[in-house]
Amino acid sequence: MSHFRIATFNLENLGSRRGAVLSDRLPILRPQLERLDADVLCLQEVNARREAGSPTRTLHALDMLLEGSKYSEFHRSFTHQTGRKDPRDVHNLVVLSRLPIVSTQQLHNDLIPPLDVPLARDVAEEGSVSTVRWERPLLHVVIDLDDGRQLNIINLHLRSPSGSYIEGQKSGPFSWKSVPGWAEAFYLSSLKRSGQALEVRLLIDRIFDNNPDALIMVCGDLNAEEPEVPLRILVAGDEDTGNGALAVRSLIPLERGVTRDRAFSVIHHGRPQLLDHMLVSRALGGGFRSIEIHNEALGDETVAYRHMDHPPESFHAPLVAAFSFEQASGV
Repeated sequence: MSHFRIATFNLENLGSRRGAVLSDRLPILRPQLERLDADVLCLQEVNARREAGSPTRTLHALDMLLEGSKYSEFHRSFTHQTGRKDPRDVHNLVVLSRLPIVSTQQLHNDLIPPLDVPLARDVAEEGSVSTVRWERPLLHVVIDLDDGRQLNIINLHLRSPSGSYIEGQKSGPFSWKSVPGWAEAFYLSSLKRSGQALEVRLLIDRIFDNNPDALIMVCGDLNAEEPEVPLRILVAGDEDTGNGALAVRSLIPLERGVTRDRAFSVIHHGRPQLLDHMLVSRALGGGFRSIEIHNEALGDETVAYRHMDHPPESFHAPLVAAFSFEQASGV
């Protein structure tokens, strides 16, 4: 018998020097983590800092958040700077697991190289290009379950829809000099979001090539709702592929099991949106028992930032799913 709970939570710039004071955030975030009671916890937007005199960065804010909780003893994997072992300065992905983590890899334009996209003449000089790279890596960990099988977790944070940087096109942090400049920047962001979703889908199919019955979960802040392109690429439903023989390689969005009035993880300008997701393979779906979205205390991010300098909460709701396998086939 194998029982476990998997959760995903965007902490929103945990440890940012420009954000809310950490001591104000801890009493808000700790109860949320306790309520999740997860065996595997996937986190997004965990920042790192370099202590005075140290050559490497550490996840100091995360350590403070987890201090005294069961998660402080969990196995840990996180994204890192290319060619180094210490974490990136901002927006790290972290996986915490009660169960042993047997392998970790990060992919960052490894299966799909960066794209050189020519810019429109209305936006830049002829011949100017924008190199489209993903904003951050994906994190793939393999975890040993109690029944002897292995669980593949892909922790992911896709690019937000807000426009990508184009030199000379912005008049302020959130304002643009022209509609063509804004439109091209918005287009580039959509390429980044869909392109990284494609890289994840290629990774998923490589896992299936090695094990058609693989237990796979893709989770995190995908900055997209169904049926937007990134979700369609990741899910690969047979209504899109047009081939029933490929249905076994599609993923199931677990949040479909939540009632419509509860199916949101963000509130933006008064509109509830489901931007955080948990997508599972058919084999993992066989053990799925329940899912919760903890959005009772969720505020509208646009309202909060107008009335507060540094809100201490995250404006993403965590998701948690429970699984139970009575007998693992082939074990």
